[in-house]
Amino acid sequence: MNKVLRNPLAYTLFVVPGVVLYMVFYILPMISSLKYSVTSWNGINDPIFNGLDNFIKAFHDEKFWIALENNIYFVLFSVFVQIPIIIFFSILISGARRFLDFYKTTVFLPSVLSTAIVGVIWQFIYHPDAGLVNQLLRAMGLEKWTHLWLGEEGYSMMAILVTNAWQWTGFYIVLVLAAIFAISKDVQEAGEIDGAVGWLKARHITVPLIRPVILVVMMLSITGAMKALDIVFIMTKGGPFGSSEVMATYMYKQAYSMSLFGYANAISIIIFLFTVLLTLIFHFITKRSEEVEY
Repeated sequence: MNKVLRNPLAYTLFVVPGVVLYMVFYILPMISSLKYSVTSWNGINDPIFNGLDNFIKAFHDEKFWIALENNIYFVLFSVFVQIPIIIFFSILISGARRFLDFYKTTVFLPSVLSTAIVGVIWQFIYHPDAGLVNQLLRAMGLEKWTHLWLGEEGYSMMAILVTNAWQWTGFYIVLVLAAIFAISKDVQEAGEIDGAVGWLKARHITVPLIRPVILVVMMLSITGAMKALDIVFIMTKGGPFGSSEVMATYMYKQAYSMSLFGYANAISIIIFLFTVLLTLIFHFITKRSEEVEY
């Protein structure tokens, strides 16, 4: 066994398949997308080189800016609303004395469902007449608070954000729970002896020790927000009047509804670059905060 591990050929046999798959399904499509992003192409005729016209068009496209703004809403909601909820419920569930497995299974269940199923379920929940949300509001005497949640420009995006959070919060809670249960009991007992109990213990012991996992969850939330497509497409198709459009759905429509494949590829490159930029900013902020704490 040791001879095998010291043999470079053994490492090569394990690494090459992964590298090949990475090249075929990531690098080559990225190069192809970059190639077509500087062309005028309808998907049928030969592409015609047009330089940076597609990128210039995107930055002068009002609908694209609305889509970009909605992606930013996705990111902000994920970081400043969803993450605190994840931490709160993770700490709450970790302190449960009974039915712990039941709680973990219950919160994780929505992430097992396909996005199509989740989208259809929440379409019924938001239904203006038979939907659960408006029915509850009417039952509480709050008739004036009822809305066409997916049909009004001011509420459609928020309705989608809540649905997306419902689906994925449980998945992240399970990750954070795993980190909490990995904390040494000696550390926790020492904190309790010093008077750190309840939420004081969570604030000064639990949260600082699971910070690396929280940062990973934040990163996953940011990247997930940037590639959001299916939940929006299923629930509103970007409507009404483009108010819930995100960059991925706008890219899809430009390609398969308008046959502007060159422009759609340019949008895909912009999505990639914007995601990389957000990732670098996040990395810079977290690194600076670690240096300050040190």
